Amino acid sequence: MNKNSGDRVKTFVAIPPEFVERVWEESWTYIKTVVDIVREPILILDKDLRVMAANDCFYQTFQVERKDTEGKIVYDLGNGQWDIPALRKLLEDILPKNSFFKGFEVEHNFPFIGRKVMILNARQIHFKEDAAAKLFPPTIFLAMEDVTDMMAVAETLAGHAKQFEAKLTERTQRLEAQISILSRELNLLKEKTLRTH
Repeated sequence: MNKNSGDRVKTFVAIPPEFVERVWEESWTYIKTVVDIVREPILILDKDLRVMAANDCFYQTFQVERKDTEGKIVYDLGNGQWDIPALRKLLEDILPKNSFFKGFEVEHNFPFIGRKVMILNARQIHFKEDAAAKLFPPTIFLAMEDVTDMMAVAETLAGHAKQFEAKLTERTQRLEAQISILSRELNLLKEKTLRTH
């Protein structure tokens, strides 16, 4: 017990490591349960950006095994597809700067599943109480949204729009040419009519 200058008494209580471990395991089970029901691939990373866990959707989407994922640094997953300098900077800034990011686009030809376009969002898991934050290790959620099909549809629509615009331009030019011919013929007809009268 310590007294400070404001005549308040501070009490320090030793928290048994078994209690901290039990609370962490219960919290971890809760976090993993919540993450597992999400329909997007999610990685849970530690302070060193090592994969602590991934949800089933991640394993299904990327057709990888737990043994090839958990415990690995995110940049070393697969064939190094996540080792992107801009992504590295964003991820490495999350904990020290207490930042997050949304909407980072990754386009890659993945082993087994082919070309994918993924939108990544990441943020640190925050605890309301400072005491809780001190008990639990810093953790980052990295969520991935597969927008490959949506991008393919957008590209197809853009292609159709270009074709439509090209056809419209062509028809407009043909129509303008016909109007020009009709205008000349009308002028010739007017001149002919004026000469005969």
